[in-house]
Amino acid sequence: MPLVNFTAREITCKLVYYGPGRCGKTTNLQYIHGRVPEARRGRMVSLATQSDRTLFFDFLPIELGVISGFTTRFQLYTVPGQVYYNATRRLVLQGADGVVFVVDSQARRFDENVESFQNLQENLLEQGVDIRQLPLVLQYNKQDLPPDLVLSAPELDEAFNFRSVPSLPADALHGTGVFETLKALSTVVLQRLAARPPTL
Repeated sequence: MPLVNFTAREITCKLVYYGPGRCGKTTNLQYIHGRVPEARRGRMVSLATQSDRTLFFDFLPIELGVISGFTTRFQLYTVPGQVYYNATRRLVLQGADGVVFVVDSQARRFDENVESFQNLQENLLEQGVDIRQLPLVLQYNKQDLPPDLVLSAPELDEAFNFRSVPSLPADALHGTGVFETLKALSTVVLQRLAARPPTL
């Protein structure tokens, strides 16, 4: 549910990057943060554990416009990839307006992707959210690796894209598909928001 500040005429939406450990969630946020103009982004905050971390920052989108006279601001979060931090995953996911599920395209990581995707659905259901009703974008990261090591985008679509949501191949390390993924999700979130603009 977006946070509406009527005094500042600002709407804040929460976007969460979800996926298994080392799939590229953190790399996505670091790439975005490093390229959004400083005046339009907040400070990046890292809540580190011994073997994982949750990242967060917010930014004002550059070209995504105004909804009913309100400026839009996005807060971007990553969840910890390790399964034993599931309580933290649930906490970060709470109140999300949209989710990017980052798939590690390596064939050897397929089962971990499936487990993480099922975990996303379970954690949403615990919060009373049906994944079919939530803005969702799939990012197939690491598509730059040799073809014999990765599953193709059509193969991954068959496994994960059960509701025909936007899906994008990516190489988050070098930025390919990173902003396209963010734009795809933020566009869907803003379309939903425009259909139900804030009222006093």
